Amino acid sequence: MNEHVPVLKSEILDFFQKTERPIRRFLDGTFGRGGHLRAVLETFPLVEAVAFDHDRDAVEWGYKNFSQEVANNRLRIFHREFSDFNPGLPVDEGGGLFDLILLDLGVSSPQLDTPTRGFSFYNDGPLDMRMDQRSSLNAADIVNSFSETEFKVLFTELGEVHRPFRVINAILEQRKKKPFTTTRELATLIEKVEGWFRKG
Repeated sequence: MNEHVPVLKSEILDFFQKTERPIRRFLDGTFGRGGHLRAVLETFPLVEAVAFDHDRDAVEWGYKNFSQEVANNRLRIFHREFSDFNPGLPVDEGGGLFDLILLDLGVSSPQLDTPTRGFSFYNDGPLDMRMDQRSSLNAADIVNSFSETEFKVLFTELGEVHRPFRVINAILEQRKKKPFTTTRELATLIEKVEGWFRKG
């Protein structure tokens, strides 16, 4: 099984071991491929854990690769975003109080490495980029329907691209001829207009 090895695993375990109270309940709010969770369960044998992830692939992977922990009631996995956490829910529904909560924010390497997920400009795939496959809105919908104003907000406030106007204008012009459907189409346009690939 190809488990993700988290970069800060030793630092996180070191921090956990220095807590004043013993850890009994742990919430991994961004499960991914379970690298942090595996380390916590192995290091703290009395811990019972809850894992959230809004990526269906991660949840399915978790049930398959943590089947023993799930069967032994050491782990409950939920297809849910960490922002949906509600301590008022019953414990068996992922609620209650936790001794520690971990969030490892960002896109996971399995998402980037799978072309069909459409997260990477280096691997051609459908222009998808949905963290949660249940979402009806994907990247192609955004690229092919957003207004100039919406693009400005997207690039400057969320993408931290401070002068995106040439890219926005190029997208607006190109989609009149043909809607964007793949990551390569969008990446090629951006490279031509802005040279982002050459900048690294």
